[in-house]
Amino acid sequence: MQGSIARTRHDAAGIGYMVAGSALITLNDAIAKWLTASYPVGQILCIRGAFFFVPILFFIWRAGGTKALRVHSISGQLGRAALFITASAFFVTSVGLMPLPTVIALTFTGPFFVTALAPTLLGEHVGWRRWLAVLVGFAGVLIIVRPFHEDWSWVAVLPVIGALCGALRDMATRQITARETSESILFYGALAVVVVGLATSPFGWQWVAPFDLMLFAVQGLAMGIAHYLMIESFRLSEAALVAPFKYTGFIWAVLYGAVLWGDYPDRWTILGALVILASGLYILQRELLRRKA
Repeated sequence: MQGSIARTRHDAAGIGYMVAGSALITLNDAIAKWLTASYPVGQILCIRGAFFFVPILFFIWRAGGTKALRVHSISGQLGRAALFITASAFFVTSVGLMPLPTVIALTFTGPFFVTALAPTLLGEHVGWRRWLAVLVGFAGVLIIVRPFHEDWSWVAVLPVIGALCGALRDMATRQITARETSESILFYGALAVVVVGLATSPFGWQWVAPFDLMLFAVQGLAMGIAHYLMIESFRLSEAALVAPFKYTGFIWAVLYGAVLWGDYPDRWTILGALVILASGLYILQRELLRRKA
């Protein structure tokens, strides 16, 4: 009986951590949208990344210090870092040009790209059910972007490209985690973002106002704490239970968008988001069943 109660408490905590982590990740995205009105993308990535080092250093300390930063695959780390930078740049550019809920909904297409590319890049078998879910998911994308509608704009493609780069980043992460620590992957990815972002300083950087500097700090800390909460969520509970709650990010995006900019998703965005979320959850379920088998 006591074991059952403890398990229930752990599951509740795991769900709470995932919801809170999703809220913080989306808060980071909302702040990025706010800052794009005054600062170029490279500057945002650089300063946010600098503050992101604060929680990363905590993770490194908890893992035993600098020995956690030892690199075994330079090419793997560099490849993942390049994809991390590209995905981040596309995403921040997207939130500066589109409503936040729309961008968040479209970035949830990442699992579809992972599933579609897994046979070629990872040598994994993908059954017809997951292929069907991928097709349904991309139908949800078409519902949101409506490429043949008169109001269509090319910027709708940006978050989808960002999601593709994010999917490739995740696949690269999966390949190097056997030899590289989580701390080193986080550290060198963040370092690459700061360095590349700093290289854009001659191209339109602006003097940072004190209030905006505080927003940059909140961004970096929110990212770090969100990563920690999500890691703890998977440690406390089974992935099948907590992973679906990552999709609460869309609800947070709607709330932030409504409060900060008065952006409310139209019926097509809501319909497309529901199709994408349902397909993503189905792919997750099939993936978990495959791993059990």
